[in-house]
Amino acid sequence: MNKNTNTNDDVEKDEENAARAGVHGARELPSVTVEGYSLQLRDKDGFIGDQASQTAFRQLLERWRQRRRRKGRDPLGGVHSKDLSKSELDAALGETRTSEAADVVHGVIEEFSEELAWVIERFMRQPSWKGVQRIVIGGGFPGSDVGERAVLQAAAVLQHMKVSVELARICHEPDDGGLLGWVHLVPPDMQKGHDAILALDIGGTNVRCGIVKLRKKRAPDLSRAKVVRREKWRHAVDRPSRKQLIDRLAEMLEAQIRYCRKKGIRLAPFIGIACPGLIRKDGSISRGAQNLPGDWESDNFHLPSELVKRLPEIAGEPTVALMHNDAVVQGLSELPFMQDVKRWAVLTIGTGLGNASYTNKPRTALKAGKRS
Repeated sequence: MNKNTNTNDDVEKDEENAARAGVHGARELPSVTVEGYSLQLRDKDGFIGDQASQTAFRQLLERWRQRRRRKGRDPLGGVHSKDLSKSELDAALGETRTSEAADVVHGVIEEFSEELAWVIERFMRQPSWKGVQRIVIGGGFPGSDVGERAVLQAAAVLQHMKVSVELARICHEPDDGGLLGWVHLVPPDMQKGHDAILALDIGGTNVRCGIVKLRKKRAPDLSRAKVVRREKWRHAVDRPSRKQLIDRLAEMLEAQIRYCRKKGIRLAPFIGIACPGLIRKDGSISRGAQNLPGDWESDNFHLPSELVKRLPEIAGEPTVALMHNDAVVQGLSELPFMQDVKRWAVLTIGTGLGNASYTNKPRTALKAGKRS
């Protein structure tokens, strides 16, 4: 366990910056309430969300292939299911003639869609999900033909189960949602006089770091916010230590700052950090970060402070770093397009299954956006 080496002055600065930025893991936002997130429901087999993750899909695919191998040839070759690319699976699914590979992928989609529908039905029973009218499906999985087909079939299964809820795909690029959501979390006073913010989306497999332009003149409801530059690092391949991961995060942020300086983008002194887990008000993680390298739930670890130490200033102003759950942030990227319902939620299908639910407040400054 690392020792906490912060001085009293460091602590006072951290507290001052936190007050300036708002509360980590905030639930009450100007236009929406985050009713709940990072729910961990169990059954006899463990956490039920684990049964509808991208990891679960790959494990299911491998079981189907093992059964085929016992009978003869594996139609998808010798590569393990976890290493098959989305494009390879989409190609098998899209074969015009009936093939063994397509049969396997179709069978896995059908079984997985039933698991996904069952998990959704369980979430809909929870108090924080009561009355949810629409669920946005995010994460990397629905960005493929296989993932989209599984979501469509899950919607059909839910209809058969008489579970009244609409499933919708996130309308942004899957890699952008966990960055774009920060425009609804950055304090209004930090938006003034600035064009863009920095955002990080830390997942169990990938890290995304980007510059998000607010573009408030184009749309006051922030529905036209845009990721203008993004870097993606598949850290699961490199298997860094916790310190190595933080050092790389700082390097990625510094590269984005240099780009903004070069392009004349007025960058706010703000870093939004999205990561798995339940985020306390002080910016520590109480649970749910088990897919990240090292101990992220230690009482002596505080990621926002670690990044501020490495990047004390942005464009000559003291840096403020704010942290929230990755599913909450990705869901908030859809906020302008959710104004036709009162209760809505997000499921992010990635290494794990992220979840969050929301209640819209009566419309005031935020105007309804249009899904595109």
